[in-house]
Order: sequence, then C-alpha cells, then structure tokens
Amino acid sequence: MNGPIRRVSVVVMLMFVALMLNASFSYVVRTPSLTADANNRRVRDAAFGTDRGDILVGNTAVVSSEPIDDRFGYQRTYAQGELYAAVTGYYSFLYGGSGLEQSYNAELAGTSDAQFLDRLVDLAAGRRPQGASLETTLDAAAQTAASQALGDRPGAVVALDYTTGAVRALVTSPTFDPSLLASHDLDATTQAWTALNDDAAAPLSNRAVREIYPPGSTFKLAVSAAALESGLTPDTLVDSPASVQLPGSTHELRNAGSCGGDQITLRQALVVSCNTAFANLGGQLGDDALRAQAERFGFGTRLLPALNGVASSFPADPDPAQTMMSSIGAFEVAATPLQMAMVAGAIANDGVVMEPYLVSSVRGEDLNVVSRRTPNQLSTAMSAEHAEQLQDMMVAVVQDGTGSRAQISGVRVGGKTGTAVTGERTPYAWFVAWAEDPTVAVAVFVQDAGVDGSDVSGGRYAAPVARAVIEAMR
Repeated sequence: MNGPIRRVSVVVMLMFVALMLNASFSYVVRTPSLTADANNRRVRDAAFGTDRGDILVGNTAVVSSEPIDDRFGYQRTYAQGELYAAVTGYYSFLYGGSGLEQSYNAELAGTSDAQFLDRLVDLAAGRRPQGASLETTLDAAAQTAASQALGDRPGAVVALDYTTGAVRALVTSPTFDPSLLASHDLDATTQAWTALNDDAAAPLSNRAVREIYPPGSTFKLAVSAAALESGLTPDTLVDSPASVQLPGSTHELRNAGSCGGDQITLRQALVVSCNTAFANLGGQLGDDALRAQAERFGFGTRLLPALNGVASSFPADPDPAQTMMSSIGAFEVAATPLQMAMVAGAIANDGVVMEPYLVSSVRGEDLNVVSRRTPNQLSTAMSAEHAEQLQDMMVAVVQDGTGSRAQISGVRVGGKTGTAVTGERTPYAWFVAWAEDPTVAVAVFVQDAGVDGSDVSGGRYAAPVARAVIEAMR
C-alpha cells in the first residue's frame, strides 16, 4: 500500500472512531437532557400517552387514565376535579403538571427507579408500561365538608391527623377543573390556560400551602406557648389596659372590647383574645424568643414538598414596636393555613410536631407496594406539661370565649379565632382548632367573607367551617 492510500485509510479510521465516540457520548451523557428537552415532541407525545396510574381517595380513583382513540391513546380524567384540584393538580401536554401529578410524575408514569423491574417485565412481555397508583391520606367526607362549608368564598381549609401528620382535607377556593388543562384539544387547552391565568380571583393559586398571610390572633397560640415555656403559668397576670402606646411610635394599639380588667390571667387573655395583653407579653419575651418558638412549630421550614409548599415567616429583626405588633399576628408575621393547622395540632399532640404528608403508599400495577410513607416527627414545639396547659386554655376559648361556634356536643374541642386587619383590604378571618375524637387539627382561612369589614371575625365566619370538618370525620 502506497503512502497516500495509507494516509487516507488512517483519516477514515479516525473519522469512524470519532463518530462512534460521539454516538456513545450522546447516548450515555446527553440522553437525559435530550429526553427532557421541551422541543422533543416524540418524547413528549409518548409521555403524555402513557397509561398513568390512578390517584386514590380511599378506594375511589379521583384521577385516572382512560383509553381513547387518538394519537395519544390515553386521556387523563379527573372525577370531582374541582374538589381535589388543590391536591391532584393537573397534567397537561402544553403546560406540564402541578400538585401530585408533578411531584409523583415518575411513579405515575412508571419511570421511577423503584419501578425498574416492572418495566423489564413489561418489556419482556411486550406490554406498554403502566404507572403506579397513589393512595392519598385524604378523607372524602372531610374534603367534601370543607369545600361545602367554605363555599365560594376565597380562602382555604386544611385538616390533618396531628398524631401522624396525615393530611385529611385540603381545600382552596376558588378552584378549577384540571380536565380543562388535560384536554387533547390543544387549542381549547390554550384558551383555558389563558382564562385561568387572567382570572383576577387566581383559581390556580393554592392558598392552603403556597400562599402566606397575616395569621392575626391565631398567632397568639405561639406567643402563649413561648410564655409557658419561659416559666409563666395560665394564671400569671399580664397587663391588659384598654390601649397601649407602642414604643418609639405614634401608633396606639387598642382592644376590640373589654378584656376584663387592667390585669388579667394569661388564660383569660387567650379566651377573650386581648390584644394589649399579648402585645405587652410579646414585648417582655422579646423577638428572639418568639421567633424561636415559631420555628419550633415549623415556621421557616418548607412544608409539604409534594405540593411545593412554602415556608411561613416571622420577621428577622423587628424593633420593640414591631415585636409587639408581631405578638398579635400582625406586622410581617405570615403563615400558610397548613402551618397554622400544624400549630394547633402540635399543641393537641402534647407538643410534638408531626411532618405533614399526602401520600400514604405507592402501588404498582400488580398492587405491590412500591413505597410506603411512615409518620415522621418534625420537631418538639413545647413540653407535654405546657402543651396540656395550653390545650385547656384553647378549650376555654371554645367553651367560654370567641370560638363558641366551634362547639360540638360530646367532643372536646380547643380552638383560637383570628381576624387579620392590614391596610384597606377586607380583614382576613381565621380559626384553628383540634379535637380529641377524631384526632384532627383544622385551620380555616377566609380571605374575603363577602361582608363589611367591620363585621368580619374568625369566630363568626371561620369557626363554623372547622366544626363542619370535625363533624364529618366522626
């Protein structure tokens, strides 16, 4: 072989080697990014046409995939879609997913690592892969009661089993129908997406776990816990004048009514929700103690990642006046309804905060358990002794105070009302509660009660919702 032919052979061989190396690199390294590329229509079509697993409430599938004669092969359907939308979310060809449809996408599509063997079996048998089913912790009766009691008022309701952290109801209003975004009519899907995002009522917003609001007087539970942990007792006297001048400020904080004297017990202050008593108490405890107590309840922690929950917050460096306002759940204190349900639940659970969760188990197509969730303790918010004292104080709120509309015959219920007033908007109405039987903690947030602001109160508009949820679970 002469020189020129040998050189050409070497070049051709090197080109073949480079081609094989590039192909190998693309297959091994670039496959995940190419598969996830939004412009990869082949992959997106295949994923959207998967026989995704069901999402179950009890033994009922509230989300399922039905065979359909079109290019995708399966249509995602949502039974009672508006009722469960805050939990299930949507699965859309154009707009991806939300809620459990997004956070458990791999399991529902059958592509998780834990389902590898199932995929091999399906491949060997020549079957299309089938996704796993999610067994949620939701209670259908509680979910329905929460939705009906809240009605069309903007707001949210969260109920959880405080002994385990299992979420029993999670409702947000206004809501939406996920079927509109799961449609195979892509023009209709685009129109629905535009309408939902342009709606001033924000139906796609998850007010239960994704939005934070001033919690008003429900935050007095955290202040009471900090006070008890600092050595005070329910019978400790606290100053409760008709008004108090905030330090370094021209603002004068007043009570909505008489607290019962210029000095009252801590128990009485919670029963009548005395603003000046808690402002003075918070000023004495200091912002560091209040912040630490709030964090022990879960503030500052992103909760319920299955729904991409956000963290509640206590101000970082408030001055004395701001600390006093924070003590009544104002200034920059902000919480999700989920967080406030956890505060009530921790008190009922003798001070132990359980991590909330929504999916109890994931089951494969042959009903084998792919994964199972066990309860997990998040923190200890307070001692059992002090929690029991605060339980009695909350029971007094329901029996003799502002939470009387949450009374249920034959059930021990503790609660706390809240009315958050900031700016010129309609005040927010809050109520948090717990019951002994069933072991449930509930937070109700009414963003707009639909009445004049002067008539808004947590006891009037939020407490009956909590009562309805507890009664539904009996």
